[in-house]
Amino acid sequence: MKTVSVVIPTYNHAAYIREAIESALAQTYTPLEVIVVDDGSTDDTPRVLAGFGDRIRALHQQNAGVGAARNRGGREARGEYLAFLDSDDIWLPDKLALQMAELERDPALGLVHCAMQSFDPDGRVIDAHLGGTGGWIAVDMLRYGQAISGSKMVVPKRVFEEVGGFDPTLPPSEDWDFCYRIATRYPVGYVDRVLLRYRLHGGGIHLNIPRLASGMLRALDKAFAAPDPVIQSHRRYSYGRVHMIIAGCYYQNRDLPGFFRHLMKSLRYDPRNITHVAGYPVRLMLRAISR
Repeated sequence: MKTVSVVIPTYNHAAYIREAIESALAQTYTPLEVIVVDDGSTDDTPRVLAGFGDRIRALHQQNAGVGAARNRGGREARGEYLAFLDSDDIWLPDKLALQMAELERDPALGLVHCAMQSFDPDGRVIDAHLGGTGGWIAVDMLRYGQAISGSKMVVPKRVFEEVGGFDPTLPPSEDWDFCYRIATRYPVGYVDRVLLRYRLHGGGIHLNIPRLASGMLRALDKAFAAPDPVIQSHRRYSYGRVHMIIAGCYYQNRDLPGFFRHLMKSLRYDPRNITHVAGYPVRLMLRAISR
């Protein structure tokens, strides 16, 4: 049986961290260890971690960001595989079992991800995100047709070491960058079942739209620094797509200057994106109805 180390970075998530840890400890595929990296929390997080005793390995460091905290846990992990879990998310009990079965079937995989559902502060499911894909998905990721968050993935530790871990300078796009670098070297596996519950709450980093925009664009700049003509052929589409995503975030937040600024940038890269604009009000209306 292959060994798995669970790595949970946390910063001031005392209200959520207990549920995350318990979901890791309740896996039907028992992890070798659960490592929690406290990234300089100033709330009750240390007290919550102490309550788990020797059921977890608690590491403490000065605040350096989620990428640095994951890297610390990954370096110190003893398992052959690494499974990352954000401290405000929750795994379903079979997550590791189903993903490790995929890795057993195909040891050449560089990572395995899964479907997820998002839920609100009252525990109500908002969306289910199914239909991901496996295989050689680097181009699909480059065109932002595939998103892999940290809590979705299981990665061989040797692959984590080979690509150099997470880039801590890219929040909140360090997940995308890490997975993209793996996807350029290895095929990716996918389990089309909801195995992750992704918590939406007021403290989520993705609600900081300027920071989100900066991270996405810098990650894309990093990817397109490669001179490969196959990669460069997707430049205009990819930048147009990212600016359209950012425009949508501003629109949803009722920030019209931000919306129009990134909409115009998107259209300069790819004029075809004008067809997406009319869909924003419809999508917002449908989302409101579903809630």
